[in-house]
Amino acid sequence: MIEGIPMTHVLIVSAFMFFAGICGFIIRRNMITILMSIELILNAVNINLVVFNKYLYPDQLQGQFFALFVVGIAAAEASVAIALIINIYRRLNSINVEQVNEMKY
Repeated sequence: MIEGIPMTHVLIVSAFMFFAGICGFIIRRNMITILMSIELILNAVNINLVVFNKYLYPDQLQGQFFALFVVGIAAAEASVAIALIINIYRRLNSINVEQVNEMKY
């Protein structure tokens, strides 16, 4: 338990975030929305890392360090993805996945 919040409640919130990200990734056709869905998935993983670390090893900080590493990787991934999306938009005037799939090289 983390300061009055049971671990199961935090894991339920994390599961909802994870599956919302998966649904957004599968259902949506806009590249920006797909990128936000990937960020939701990574944030759900971060919550799990921190909660399991607090539950299993309350005096150590490995979960927090892994979460910081994932945040750093997500920031790098987002910056590269946004740069690609901007270049695709300049070329096609659209960021829909179907139109990018039909793009001529």
